[in-house]
Amino acid sequence: MQHFGDTVDRHDIDRFAAQSANWWDPSGSFGPLHRINPVRIDFIRRELVAHFRRDARSLSPFAGLTLADIGCGGGLATEPMARLGFDATGIDAGADTIAAARAHADSSGLAIDYQVADIDGAAHAGKRFDVVLALEIVEHVADRDSFLATLGGLVKPGGALIGATLNRTARSFAMAIVGAEYVLRWLPPGTHDWNRFVRPSEFVLGLRRSGLATTRLAGLGYDWRGGGWSQTDDLSVNYMLVAVRR
Repeated sequence: MQHFGDTVDRHDIDRFAAQSANWWDPSGSFGPLHRINPVRIDFIRRELVAHFRRDARSLSPFAGLTLADIGCGGGLATEPMARLGFDATGIDAGADTIAAARAHADSSGLAIDYQVADIDGAAHAGKRFDVVLALEIVEHVADRDSFLATLGGLVKPGGALIGATLNRTARSFAMAIVGAEYVLRWLPPGTHDWNRFVRPSEFVLGLRRSGLATTRLAGLGYDWRGGGWSQTDDLSVNYMLVAVRR
């Protein structure tokens, strides 16, 4: 039987599993992730090309490096990482979610090691990675401190972690909860719990305790007139970070 540690919120896992058929539908319940994904992938690529001193002109600049996408969902970030040359592993506690990810990767001809596990199981397996992704997952875990401590332990010396989450501010409540879930209906109501949103200082400190130094913070903003997402300096709602193990 698969064991899941204290960081897993089974309610969230079951809720996402119920929507597993929609992961790759850009007009479905995961549509907001599809819209934000190009900006996230561009940020990840640029930051990691600089960190590992790879050729920015290469189509697969990260060949020879390993990557783990923690809380990978249907693989919206894992697949682009595999195409960029990473030996990619996707880890999620939802069996139905991983089944959807595997099916899509197979149909796309991508060799990705998808695993049904929680972060504790990944850590107990003893494997470490050059890059660890934690995108829109930190705000869904039951024990953030434990999750961040374990997350940092997955990063090899010289490796990097890239995270993305929601800040806990009045503006994020208005936009990510009231606006996105109840007014615009971009997300099903109840997708997020504002009390679990993570301030940048909390994210940075949690990673520092596990030996990672944050080197970059960047915001993600939505242009209400143009209708698109872009990288900004505003961290008040969505933000991303880069942390490294020296």
